[in-house]
Amino acid sequence: MARKDDILSIYTKEVEDIKEAGLFKGEAPFVSPQGAKVIMEDGRELLCMCANNYLGLGDNPRLIEAAKKTYDEKGYGVASVRFICGTQDIHKKLEKKISDFLGTDDTILYSSCFDANGGLFETILTADDAVISDELNHASIIDGVRLCKAKRFRYKNNNMEDLEAQLKAADEAGARVKLIATDGVFSMDGIICNLKGVCDLADKYNALVMVDDSHAVGFVGAHGRGTAEHCGVEGRVDIITGTLGKALGGASGGYTSGRKEIIDLLRQRSRPYLFSNSLAPAIAGASIEMFNMLEESTELRDHLEEVTAYYRQQLVDNGFDIIPGTHPCVPVMLYDERLAGEYAKKMMEKGVYVVAFSYPVVPKGRARIRTQVCASHTKEDIDFIVKCFKETRDEIGK
Repeated sequence: MARKDDILSIYTKEVEDIKEAGLFKGEAPFVSPQGAKVIMEDGRELLCMCANNYLGLGDNPRLIEAAKKTYDEKGYGVASVRFICGTQDIHKKLEKKISDFLGTDDTILYSSCFDANGGLFETILTADDAVISDELNHASIIDGVRLCKAKRFRYKNNNMEDLEAQLKAADEAGARVKLIATDGVFSMDGIICNLKGVCDLADKYNALVMVDDSHAVGFVGAHGRGTAEHCGVEGRVDIITGTLGKALGGASGGYTSGRKEIIDLLRQRSRPYLFSNSLAPAIAGASIEMFNMLEESTELRDHLEEVTAYYRQQLVDNGFDIIPGTHPCVPVMLYDERLAGEYAKKMMEKGVYVVAFSYPVVPKGRARIRTQVCASHTKEDIDFIVKCFKETRDEIGK
């Protein structure tokens, strides 16, 4: 029988192996609010180029004031799940706000989108059904699928021919319900899903469509309504999951929005909803105000689109390897894990907060610096980061 020290040494060695392989993921705390620039513990001010803060709302005064007001009116927390005594009027108001914004029947709130995805598949699919999932889907979709008993089929990323082949295979397996699951934006690469192709195939094979639009809602599409708007398929997606913790204020919280029949069942059977505390009142209150802002103007997403296009062009013009596209997730491809770590270290020293992305976040041999543009960035900020990338390349020699 192994002693406790021997057991713990197994984990110590595993972490040491991770460090040796150049895959260790550390943390660099900052003391300021999230914004275009952040202040580190040592007082340095860095240009932040790796936040999901797409609309730059993480430190928005209007949202902060709305959160403060909610604390005064609704308290600090509800200390309950929704169906017991954890539903305040603002939870219902926020759900309606999301439904109205996305053009869906109804919405159910979760503490995170990870929970939304974790509570979806096992609730609506049985062993008689099938889920057909894109190979590059987010870990939360993968974990959610693992929890259900449905037959599993996987198709090559954004490949409609392979998706059709898997739909046929699901039919041959006798699937009662077929659910296609995909990210709206594959955030490691900044690739937008071919959602029209997905919906066309879903119609052809009588399948439901589920989209995780965490990296799209708020800024993708002419009005920021996500990949469905961007791809011209609004009303054809059955289930949309998403987060309030990225473009939509950057705090926390998630949701599932879609067909009434599905949302009704989730309220009765979805385990993360039934067994997790309600969304904090202050987040709900501030999120309502955030949707008011999005309905008033598209100024933030318009600026984000402009600055992103400028940044992508600057990187290409200076010889950097990026994955083509229009999304503000812009990975600078380096392929080597150690090289990516060196780049991140030097960029931080030069005044740019970036992080090396390596396995298991991305496949082995696909290491990168995933940079992300926010609406709070200026073209001067973009010029600075490109300059730092060029200097780093010259110093490292790769």
